[in-house]
Amino acid sequence: MTVSTTAVLHSEWIKVRSLRGSLGSLIAVFVATVAVTTLVFATVGQGEVEHGDDLLFGAFYALNFGQIAALAFGATAVSCEFLNGALRVSLAAVPDRTRFYAAKTAVVGGCALVVGTVTTFTTFLAGQAFMGADALGLGDPGAVRACVGGGVYLAFMALLAAGLTAVLRSAVAVLSILVPFLLIVSFVIGDMAGSAADYLPDRAGQQVLRQQVEGSLGPWSGLAVTGLWAAAAVAAGWWAVRRRDA
Repeated sequence: MTVSTTAVLHSEWIKVRSLRGSLGSLIAVFVATVAVTTLVFATVGQGEVEHGDDLLFGAFYALNFGQIAALAFGATAVSCEFLNGALRVSLAAVPDRTRFYAAKTAVVGGCALVVGTVTTFTTFLAGQAFMGADALGLGDPGAVRACVGGGVYLAFMALLAAGLTAVLRSAVAVLSILVPFLLIVSFVIGDMAGSAADYLPDRAGQQVLRQQVEGSLGPWSGLAVTGLWAAAAVAAGWWAVRRRDA
């Protein structure tokens, strides 16, 4: 009996919402980002206006924390398949490995996109509520684009982690690589590599959050570069799932 694509997608959604690690990481994307934004803007508020080079980009400062949660979500959503023989059970139910993997990545990307978009709009509005007369609004240039693009960016980061987890079969290994890379290595490389650093996944994607272009990539072209990183990771994960034993 052939399992329908809708049924496979539904089963993957059930996995996400029933596994504490995956669901907790997904919720943390919203909670961590909004909480840090509220704390920072309530403490600093209008004092940042005098020092901020790009006020729109500064409005999404807390997305640096949200993206870590997005990576954790993508990694844990896939790594659960490699624990206690779970992948064998999943493939027994869905023998078509391509359909199984496509459904999993679609659910991961879709969940991250929805939660990420809600997060970016909420973060923007919550932070600007403390800015008084200096507040930006959704009608300001680039604001809606940054909110929508920020949600897409978080989805790409979740897919980047998901694809690499399918290759390495370990959320711990993937997060041990990606988190230090984003928090430390990216800045070190950026200082040394010049314009080449603009094509790193985090730096490229975060161009969509800026009101003023900085570097060699524009808002959407930068986001597209991050999308290519995510696509490459997902493709590598697909190859690993198809070729390796369960």
